[in-house]
Amino acid sequence: MRTLALALLVAATGARAQEDPAMGLNDYPTAARAEYVFACMAVNGQSREVLERCACSIDQIAAILPYARYEEAEAILALQQTGGERATLFRDNALVRGAVADLRRAQAEAEVLCF
Repeated sequence: MRTLALALLVAATGARAQEDPAMGLNDYPTAARAEYVFACMAVNGQSREVLERCACSIDQIAAILPYARYEEAEAILALQQTGGERATLFRDNALVRGAVADLRRAQAEAEVLCF
């Protein structure tokens, strides 16, 4: 039941972001950008060039995807990492797949432009 409530909350957050275009596309907090860059550098290397490419990547994602939608997809991906029945709700759901697909498309575009 708790999982269903969380899913509904995530869905409502995404709907709110779509209803309010004034929220803007480039509304990512600095901490979220830094977290992305740190994770990106952990995977791709610890050089100045990689830092610039990773920063470019999150900038491109932020230009494509509103922060609320990014946050929603990140939460879904984290919940998919859990095991058991609870994770099933976050794998076999069209709404969930859509949020993650949006993030994956933004990441792919950012990779093409920055890497």
